[in-house]
Amino acid sequence: MLQPEVSDSTSTPMLNQVSLTRPQPRPQPQPQLCFGQVRHQRLRPANNKFAYGTYFVRLPLRSMAQAGFSCALFTRNRFNLLSFYDRDYGDGKQNLVDWITHLLADHDIHDADGEIWLQTMPRVLGFVFNPVSFWFCHRQDGSLRAIVCDVHNTFGERHCYLLTDGVSIANGKELTAGKVFHVSPFCQVGGHYRFRFLHALRSAIHHHYLARIDYHDADGPILQTSVSGKAHPVTTATVARAFFGMPIMTVGVVVRIHWQAVRLFFARVPFFSKPIPPKQKVSR
Repeated sequence: MLQPEVSDSTSTPMLNQVSLTRPQPRPQPQPQLCFGQVRHQRLRPANNKFAYGTYFVRLPLRSMAQAGFSCALFTRNRFNLLSFYDRDYGDGKQNLVDWITHLLADHDIHDADGEIWLQTMPRVLGFVFNPVSFWFCHRQDGSLRAIVCDVHNTFGERHCYLLTDGVSIANGKELTAGKVFHVSPFCQVGGHYRFRFLHALRSAIHHHYLARIDYHDADGPILQTSVSGKAHPVTTATVARAFFGMPIMTVGVVVRIHWQAVRLFFARVPFFSKPIPPKQKVSR
């Protein structure tokens, strides 16, 4: 709390007054377009690693409400070079903030009443496949209450991992969840994930983000993955940079998934059939 500054008793009557500084209003969160890299490394039974450039958006859903983007090349619920469709998320019907609020309430989380940041890849020329999107659910004081990892596989199935420590999630804190959902035919359903999310503010406007997900089975770590990016405002220039720099980015995600599967197959990594997905759509 700001304290009044009272002048010394020997000062002139003009200066012998209480001086109050008004707190500056917190700036309204704005959509971000982040440029960075995806990294993936399999440690066993065959070593396989790759890295490639990517971009993703971070959207302050509560602040945006139903608003779109102030950019001719990036639209909401309309085709464009880049686009964001509400129906790609949640249950495809509800308002997105309402959907995530209900999901949290169903798991006894009722105090994530601040900003909801959705980190995801946009559609590129109308196409998108998001292996994972992240919902960062904050309290009004800015503390991070919960994270929902919204996972999709290439079979059209989906599962959400709800991460929370019951208090406030500190920057970089490790969180865990048991693996219950099939993603790759080269990994069994079992073991657990270890998550870390880091946010670094290099200057007043330069935000850097890192999401790391490591997979462990009964014998220890087997996969290490991460996605990182530096945030920029959504402008015509940044959207043009994203699209013309990586014009088939979202198609490339699917192509790379299948190409890596071919490599693992010829490396004789054991293959596991797809099990029936879990009945519960959310696990902790």
